[in-house]
Amino acid sequence: MISVLVVDDSVVVRRLIVDALGGAENIEVVGTASNGQLAQAKIDQLKPDVITMDIEMPQMDGIAAVRELRKRHKHIPVIMFSTLSASGATATLEALSAGATDYVTKPSNVGSVNESIAAVRNELVPKIYALAGKKRPGTAPPGAPARPAAPAPLRPGTRPGAAPQRAGLPPSGPGRPAAPAGPPGARPAKRATAGGRIDILCIGSSTGGPDALTKVLQGLPSDFPVPIVVTQHMPPVFTKMFAERLDRSTPLRVVEAGDGMELTAGWAYIAPGDNHLVFHRRGTATLTQLSGAPPENSCRPAVDVMFRSVAALYGASAYATVLTGMGHDGRGGAKVLRDAGAEVLAQDEATSVVWGMPGAVVQAGLADEILPLDRIAAHLVNRIKSGRSAAVAR
Repeated sequence: MISVLVVDDSVVVRRLIVDALGGAENIEVVGTASNGQLAQAKIDQLKPDVITMDIEMPQMDGIAAVRELRKRHKHIPVIMFSTLSASGATATLEALSAGATDYVTKPSNVGSVNESIAAVRNELVPKIYALAGKKRPGTAPPGAPARPAAPAPLRPGTRPGAAPQRAGLPPSGPGRPAAPAGPPGARPAKRATAGGRIDILCIGSSTGGPDALTKVLQGLPSDFPVPIVVTQHMPPVFTKMFAERLDRSTPLRVVEAGDGMELTAGWAYIAPGDNHLVFHRRGTATLTQLSGAPPENSCRPAVDVMFRSVAALYGASAYATVLTGMGHDGRGGAKVLRDAGAEVLAQDEATSVVWGMPGAVVQAGLADEILPLDRIAAHLVNRIKSGRSAAVAR
Protein backbone atom coordinates (compact mmCIF):
# COMPACT_ATOMS: atom_id res chain seq x y z
CA MET A 1 0.00 0.00 0.00
CA ILE A 2 1.32 3.45 -0.95
CA SER A 3 0.77 5.95 1.87
CA VAL A 4 0.14 9.60 0.96
CA LEU A 5 0.21 12.75 3.09
CA VAL A 6 -1.83 15.67 1.69
CA VAL A 7 -0.62 19.17 2.62
CA ASP A 8 -2.84 22.14 1.65
CA ASP A 9 -4.30 25.08 3.56
CA SER A 10 -7.63 24.80 1.72
CA VAL A 11 -10.16 22.40 3.23
CA VAL A 12 -11.85 22.16 -0.18
CA VAL A 13 -8.63 21.23 -1.99
CA ARG A 14 -7.64 18.71 0.70
CA ARG A 15 -11.01 17.03 0.32
CA LEU A 16 -10.68 17.11 -3.47
CA ILE A 17 -7.33 15.30 -3.36
CA VAL A 18 -8.51 12.79 -0.75
CA ASP A 19 -11.58 11.98 -2.85
CA ALA A 20 -9.49 11.75 -6.03
CA LEU A 21 -7.17 9.21 -4.39
CA GLY A 22 -9.95 7.37 -2.59
CA GLY A 23 -10.77 5.02 -5.42
CA ALA A 24 -7.19 4.35 -6.49
CA GLU A 25 -5.97 0.83 -5.94
CA ASN A 26 -3.13 0.38 -3.47
CA ILE A 27 -3.11 4.06 -2.42
CA GLU A 28 -4.10 5.27 1.06
CA VAL A 29 -4.23 8.83 2.34
CA VAL A 30 -2.78 8.48 5.84
CA GLY A 31 -3.04 12.11 6.89
CA THR A 32 -3.51 15.76 6.01
CA ALA A 33 -1.89 19.01 7.13
CA SER A 34 -2.92 22.64 6.61
CA ASN A 35 0.57 24.11 6.26
CA GLY A 36 4.20 23.14 5.85
CA GLN A 37 5.06 23.53 9.52
CA LEU A 38 2.37 21.07 10.66
CA ALA A 39 3.42 18.76 7.83
CA GLN A 40 6.95 18.34 9.23
CA ALA A 41 5.72 16.64 12.41
CA LYS A 42 3.25 14.48 10.49
CA ILE A 43 5.95 13.36 8.07
CA ASP A 44 8.06 12.06 10.97
CA GLN A 45 5.02 10.46 12.60
CA LEU A 46 3.32 8.90 9.56
CA LYS A 47 6.38 8.23 7.35
CA PRO A 48 4.42 8.61 4.08
CA ASP A 49 5.65 7.16 0.80
CA VAL A 50 4.53 10.27 -1.14
CA ILE A 51 3.58 13.84 -0.17
CA THR A 52 1.35 16.22 -2.12
CA MET A 53 2.20 19.82 -1.26
CA ASP A 54 0.45 23.11 -1.92
CA ILE A 55 2.69 26.09 -2.62
CA GLU A 56 0.95 29.06 -1.02
CA MET A 57 0.22 28.32 2.65
CA PRO A 58 0.39 30.34 5.91
CA GLN A 59 3.17 29.93 8.51
CA MET A 60 5.33 27.80 6.20
CA ASP A 61 4.71 27.72 2.46
CA GLY A 62 5.36 24.76 0.21
CA ILE A 63 8.80 25.89 -0.97
CA ALA A 64 10.07 26.40 2.58
CA ALA A 65 8.49 23.10 3.59
CA VAL A 66 10.33 21.23 0.84
CA ARG A 67 13.64 22.81 1.85
CA GLU A 68 13.08 21.82 5.48
CA LEU A 69 11.98 18.32 4.50
CA ARG A 70 15.09 17.72 2.41
CA LYS A 71 17.33 18.34 5.43
CA ARG A 72 16.00 15.13 6.98
CA HIS A 73 14.38 13.11 4.22
CA LYS A 74 16.30 13.15 0.96
CA HIS A 75 14.21 10.84 -1.16
CA ILE A 76 10.52 11.05 -0.17
CA PRO A 77 8.77 12.07 -3.41
CA VAL A 78 7.03 15.44 -3.09
CA ILE A 79 4.43 16.39 -5.71
CA MET A 80 3.62 20.10 -5.75
CA PHE A 81 0.02 21.19 -6.37
CA SER A 82 0.26 24.25 -8.59
CA THR A 83 -1.93 26.75 -10.38
CA LEU A 84 -1.71 27.10 -14.15
CA SER A 85 -0.48 30.69 -14.09
CA ALA A 86 2.74 32.66 -14.45
CA SER A 87 3.09 33.05 -10.68
CA GLY A 88 2.20 29.38 -10.18
CA ALA A 89 4.76 28.28 -12.75
CA THR A 90 7.49 30.45 -11.21
CA ALA A 91 6.76 29.12 -7.70
CA THR A 92 6.61 25.52 -8.94
CA LEU A 93 9.98 25.78 -10.65
CA GLU A 94 11.38 27.26 -7.44
CA ALA A 95 9.94 24.31 -5.50
CA LEU A 96 11.50 21.85 -7.94
CA SER A 97 14.82 23.62 -7.50
CA ALA A 98 14.38 23.34 -3.72
CA GLY A 99 13.98 19.57 -3.97
CA ALA A 100 10.38 18.81 -4.96
CA THR A 101 10.08 15.80 -7.24
CA ASP A 102 7.23 16.69 -9.58
CA TYR A 103 4.03 18.71 -9.81
CA VAL A 104 0.43 18.61 -10.94
CA THR A 105 -1.75 21.56 -11.84
CA LYS A 106 -4.99 22.36 -10.08
CA PRO A 107 -8.03 21.82 -12.32
CA SER A 108 -9.41 24.92 -14.00
CA ASN A 109 -12.40 25.56 -16.25
CA VAL A 110 -14.10 22.33 -15.17
CA GLY A 111 -17.84 22.11 -14.91
CA SER A 112 -18.40 20.18 -11.68
CA VAL A 113 -16.79 18.78 -8.55
CA ASN A 114 -16.84 15.30 -10.07
CA GLU A 115 -14.97 16.55 -13.13
CA SER A 116 -12.41 18.22 -10.87
CA ILE A 117 -11.92 14.98 -8.93
CA ALA A 118 -11.49 13.04 -12.16
CA ALA A 119 -8.98 15.58 -13.51
CA VAL A 120 -6.87 15.36 -10.33
CA ARG A 121 -7.11 11.57 -10.27
CA ASN A 122 -6.01 11.22 -13.90
CA GLU A 123 -2.94 13.41 -13.40
CA LEU A 124 -1.95 12.57 -9.84
CA VAL A 125 -2.46 8.81 -9.51
CA PRO A 126 -0.02 7.71 -12.27
CA LYS A 127 2.66 9.96 -10.78
CA ILE A 128 2.16 8.51 -7.32
CA TYR A 129 2.51 4.95 -8.65
CA ALA A 130 5.64 5.82 -10.59
CA LEU A 131 7.34 7.90 -7.91
CA ALA A 132 6.56 5.48 -5.10
CA GLY A 133 8.18 2.74 -7.16
CA LYS A 134 5.46 0.24 -6.36
CA LYS A 135 3.10 -1.74 -8.56
CA ARG A 136 -0.61 -2.20 -8.27
CA PRO A 137 -1.38 -5.88 -7.72
CA GLY A 138 -0.94 -7.84 -10.93
CA THR A 139 -0.14 -4.83 -13.12
CA ALA A 140 2.85 -2.95 -14.44
CA PRO A 141 3.22 0.63 -13.24
CA PRO A 142 1.42 3.13 -15.47
CA GLY A 143 3.61 4.22 -18.36
CA ALA A 144 6.15 1.45 -17.89
CA PRO A 145 7.08 -0.45 -21.05
CA ALA A 146 5.44 -3.86 -21.25
CA ARG A 147 7.62 -6.80 -20.29
CA PRO A 148 8.55 -8.54 -23.56
CA ALA A 149 7.51 -12.12 -24.19
CA ALA A 150 11.00 -12.97 -25.41
CA PRO A 151 14.04 -12.38 -23.20
CA ALA A 152 14.91 -8.70 -23.06
CA PRO A 153 18.30 -7.54 -24.37
CA LEU A 154 21.00 -7.67 -21.74
CA ARG A 155 21.58 -4.42 -19.96
CA PRO A 156 25.05 -2.96 -20.42
CA GLY A 157 27.42 -4.55 -17.93
CA THR A 158 25.26 -7.68 -17.44
CA ARG A 159 27.07 -11.01 -17.75
CA PRO A 160 25.67 -13.44 -20.33
CA GLY A 161 23.52 -16.01 -18.59
CA ALA A 162 22.76 -13.74 -15.64
CA ALA A 163 19.13 -13.04 -14.82
CA PRO A 164 18.15 -9.81 -16.58
CA GLN A 165 17.16 -6.90 -14.40
CA ARG A 166 13.73 -5.46 -15.03
CA ALA A 167 14.01 -2.51 -17.40
CA GLY A 168 11.70 0.45 -17.65
CA LEU A 169 10.11 -0.06 -14.20
CA PRO A 170 10.12 2.66 -11.57
CA PRO A 171 12.98 2.24 -9.09
CA SER A 172 12.40 0.27 -5.90
CA GLY A 173 11.88 2.65 -3.02
CA PRO A 174 10.70 6.24 -3.06
CA GLY A 175 12.19 7.77 -6.15
CA ARG A 176 15.45 5.83 -6.12
CA PRO A 177 16.50 2.31 -7.14
CA ALA A 178 18.01 -0.29 -4.85
CA ALA A 179 21.18 -0.58 -6.95
CA PRO A 180 22.83 1.19 -9.86
CA ALA A 181 21.99 0.10 -13.38
CA GLY A 182 25.45 -1.20 -14.15
CA PRO A 183 29.08 -0.16 -14.32
CA PRO A 184 29.52 3.55 -15.09
CA GLY A 185 30.16 4.05 -18.79
CA ALA A 186 28.88 0.60 -19.80
CA ARG A 187 27.20 0.66 -23.20
CA PRO A 188 26.08 -1.52 -26.09
CA ALA A 189 28.53 -2.29 -28.87
CA LYS A 190 29.19 0.71 -31.06
CA ARG A 191 27.85 0.70 -34.58
CA ALA A 192 30.17 1.23 -37.50
CA THR A 193 28.34 4.45 -38.41
CA ALA A 194 28.81 6.04 -34.98
CA GLY A 195 31.37 8.75 -34.37
CA GLY A 196 30.63 11.11 -37.25
CA ARG A 197 29.89 14.83 -37.35
CA ILE A 198 27.02 16.10 -35.17
CA ASP A 199 24.99 19.15 -36.25
CA ILE A 200 22.14 19.16 -33.70
CA LEU A 201 21.46 17.92 -30.16
CA CYS A 202 17.89 16.93 -29.31
CA ILE A 203 16.79 16.18 -25.73
CA GLY A 204 13.59 14.67 -24.34
CA SER A 205 12.52 14.51 -20.69
CA SER A 206 9.55 14.43 -18.35
CA THR A 207 9.28 13.64 -14.61
CA GLY A 208 12.44 14.90 -12.94
CA GLY A 209 13.40 16.60 -16.19
CA PRO A 210 13.60 20.23 -15.04
CA ASP A 211 16.40 19.43 -12.60
CA ALA A 212 18.11 17.00 -14.99
CA LEU A 213 17.96 19.45 -17.90
CA THR A 214 19.32 22.24 -15.74
CA LYS A 215 22.31 20.11 -14.73
CA VAL A 216 23.03 19.04 -18.34
CA LEU A 217 22.72 22.52 -19.84
CA GLN A 218 24.79 24.07 -17.04
CA GLY A 219 27.61 21.74 -18.10
CA LEU A 220 27.61 22.93 -21.72
CA PRO A 221 29.75 25.94 -22.75
CA SER A 222 28.33 29.14 -24.20
CA ASP A 223 30.15 28.40 -27.47
CA PHE A 224 28.54 24.96 -27.82
CA PRO A 225 28.95 24.30 -31.55
CA VAL A 226 25.43 23.08 -32.39
CA PRO A 227 21.84 24.11 -31.60
CA ILE A 228 19.91 22.24 -28.90
CA VAL A 229 16.21 21.44 -29.14
CA VAL A 230 14.30 20.24 -26.09
CA THR A 231 10.92 18.70 -25.40
CA GLN A 232 10.11 18.64 -21.69
CA HIS A 233 6.58 17.59 -20.79
CA MET A 234 5.12 20.80 -19.34
CA PRO A 235 1.91 22.79 -19.73
CA PRO A 236 1.65 26.24 -21.33
CA VAL A 237 3.13 29.12 -19.31
CA PHE A 238 5.42 26.68 -17.47
CA THR A 239 7.63 26.18 -20.52
CA LYS A 240 8.12 29.93 -20.96
CA MET A 241 9.07 30.37 -17.31
CA PHE A 242 11.32 27.32 -17.47
CA ALA A 243 13.13 28.63 -20.56
CA GLU A 244 13.68 32.00 -18.89
CA ARG A 245 15.02 30.28 -15.77
CA LEU A 246 17.43 28.18 -17.84
CA ASP A 247 18.55 31.28 -19.75
CA ARG A 248 19.53 32.90 -16.45
CA SER A 249 21.17 29.84 -14.89
CA THR A 250 23.13 28.26 -17.77
CA PRO A 251 25.90 29.50 -20.10
CA LEU A 252 23.61 29.03 -23.12
CA ARG A 253 20.94 31.24 -24.61
CA VAL A 254 17.65 29.49 -23.88
CA VAL A 255 14.25 30.46 -25.29
CA GLU A 256 10.78 29.02 -25.57
CA ALA A 257 10.49 28.09 -29.24
CA GLY A 258 8.13 30.03 -31.47
CA ASP A 259 7.28 29.75 -35.14
CA GLY A 260 10.04 30.60 -37.60
CA MET A 261 13.05 30.81 -35.30
CA GLU A 262 16.33 29.94 -37.03
CA LEU A 263 18.32 27.33 -35.11
CA THR A 264 21.64 28.78 -33.98
CA ALA A 265 24.65 27.11 -32.37
CA GLY A 266 24.87 27.70 -28.62
CA TRP A 267 21.12 28.30 -28.31
CA ALA A 268 18.57 25.94 -26.75
CA TYR A 269 14.93 25.94 -27.89
CA ILE A 270 12.27 24.60 -25.49
CA ALA A 271 9.05 23.20 -27.00
CA PRO A 272 6.14 25.31 -25.75
CA GLY A 273 3.38 23.70 -23.72
CA ASP A 274 0.49 22.31 -25.79
CA ASN A 275 2.50 22.48 -29.04
CA HIS A 276 4.70 19.90 -30.74
CA LEU A 277 8.06 21.25 -31.88
CA VAL A 278 9.05 20.35 -35.45
CA PHE A 279 11.41 21.84 -38.02
CA HIS A 280 11.67 22.73 -41.69
CA ARG A 281 14.36 24.03 -44.01
CA ARG A 282 14.53 27.36 -45.80
CA GLY A 283 17.63 27.33 -47.95
CA THR A 284 20.48 26.37 -45.62
CA ALA A 285 18.63 27.51 -42.48
CA THR A 286 16.62 25.25 -40.18
CA LEU A 287 13.53 26.93 -38.74
CA THR A 288 11.27 25.98 -35.86
CA GLN A 289 7.61 25.25 -36.45
CA LEU A 290 4.87 24.71 -33.88
CA SER A 291 2.28 22.03 -34.46
CA GLY A 292 -1.13 21.53 -32.93
CA ALA A 293 -1.36 17.96 -34.20
CA PRO A 294 -3.01 15.48 -31.80
CA PRO A 295 -1.07 14.43 -28.70
CA GLU A 296 1.17 11.38 -28.92
CA ASN A 297 1.77 9.15 -25.91
CA SER A 298 -0.85 11.39 -24.25
CA CYS A 299 1.63 14.28 -24.59
CA ARG A 300 1.78 17.57 -26.46
CA PRO A 301 4.57 18.46 -26.87
CA ALA A 302 5.79 14.92 -27.49
CA VAL A 303 9.42 13.83 -27.70
CA ASP A 304 8.62 11.32 -30.45
CA VAL A 305 7.28 14.08 -32.72
CA MET A 306 10.38 16.23 -32.27
CA PHE A 307 12.77 13.29 -32.69
CA ARG A 308 11.10 12.23 -35.96
CA SER A 309 11.33 15.76 -37.34
CA VAL A 310 15.02 15.98 -36.41
CA ALA A 311 15.66 12.60 -38.03
CA ALA A 312 14.01 13.72 -41.27
CA LEU A 313 16.25 16.81 -41.59
CA TYR A 314 19.51 15.74 -39.97
CA GLY A 315 19.69 11.95 -40.18
CA ALA A 316 23.02 10.61 -38.93
CA SER A 317 24.25 14.08 -37.95
CA ALA A 318 21.78 14.27 -35.03
CA TYR A 319 22.48 13.24 -31.46
CA ALA A 320 19.57 12.41 -29.14
CA THR A 321 19.47 12.29 -25.36
CA VAL A 322 16.59 10.82 -23.32
CA LEU A 323 16.49 11.90 -19.70
CA THR A 324 14.37 10.88 -16.71
CA GLY A 325 10.62 10.63 -17.24
CA MET A 326 7.46 8.55 -16.92
CA GLY A 327 6.13 6.48 -19.79
CA HIS A 328 7.87 5.67 -23.06
CA ASP A 329 7.72 8.92 -25.06
CA GLY A 330 10.93 9.13 -27.07
CA ARG A 331 11.30 5.41 -27.71
CA GLY A 332 9.59 5.50 -31.12
CA GLY A 333 11.45 8.64 -32.15
CA ALA A 334 14.74 7.16 -30.96
CA LYS A 335 14.18 4.20 -33.27
CA VAL A 336 13.60 6.53 -36.23
CA LEU A 337 16.77 8.42 -35.35
CA ARG A 338 18.80 5.23 -35.00
CA ASP A 339 17.46 3.92 -38.29
CA ALA A 340 18.67 7.18 -39.86
CA GLY A 341 22.15 6.62 -38.40
CA ALA A 342 21.91 8.99 -35.42
CA GLU A 343 23.24 8.17 -31.97
CA VAL A 344 21.12 7.99 -28.81
CA LEU A 345 22.12 8.46 -25.17
CA ALA A 346 19.92 7.42 -22.24
CA GLN A 347 20.22 8.53 -18.62
CA ASP A 348 20.92 5.59 -16.32
CA GLU A 349 18.45 4.17 -13.82
CA ALA A 350 20.38 5.12 -10.70
CA THR A 351 20.20 8.87 -11.36
CA SER A 352 16.72 8.98 -12.93
CA VAL A 353 13.77 10.06 -10.82
CA VAL A 354 11.69 7.69 -12.97
CA TRP A 355 13.42 5.34 -15.40
CA GLY A 356 10.43 5.07 -17.72
CA MET A 357 11.47 7.01 -20.84
CA PRO A 358 15.21 6.24 -20.78
CA GLY A 359 14.46 2.70 -19.62
CA ALA A 360 12.15 2.16 -22.60
CA VAL A 361 14.95 3.26 -24.96
CA VAL A 362 17.44 0.94 -23.27
CA GLN A 363 15.03 -2.00 -23.21
CA ALA A 364 14.40 -1.56 -26.94
CA GLY A 365 18.16 -1.77 -27.61
CA LEU A 366 18.31 1.80 -28.93
CA ALA A 367 20.89 3.38 -26.59
CA ASP A 368 24.47 3.88 -27.79
CA GLU A 369 25.36 5.24 -24.35
CA ILE A 370 23.84 4.83 -20.87
CA LEU A 371 25.30 7.38 -18.47
CA PRO A 372 24.61 8.86 -15.03
CA LEU A 373 23.36 12.42 -15.03
CA ASP A 374 26.61 13.95 -13.82
CA ARG A 375 28.55 12.53 -16.80
CA ILE A 376 26.16 13.44 -19.59
CA ALA A 377 27.23 17.05 -20.25
CA ALA A 378 30.95 16.22 -20.45
CA HIS A 379 30.20 13.32 -22.77
CA LEU A 380 28.12 15.52 -25.08
CA VAL A 381 30.86 18.16 -25.24
CA ASN A 382 33.55 15.59 -26.01
CA ARG A 383 31.47 13.60 -28.48
CA ILE A 384 30.31 16.59 -30.51
CA LYS A 385 33.71 18.27 -30.44
CA SER A 386 35.54 15.11 -31.58
CA GLY A 387 33.02 14.35 -34.33
CA ARG A 388 33.21 17.84 -35.77
CA SER A 389 37.02 17.94 -35.53
CA ALA A 390 37.28 14.61 -37.37
CA ALA A 391 34.94 15.90 -40.10
CA VAL A 392 37.10 19.00 -40.60
CA ALA A 393 40.28 16.88 -40.72
CA ARG A 394 38.79 14.73 -43.47
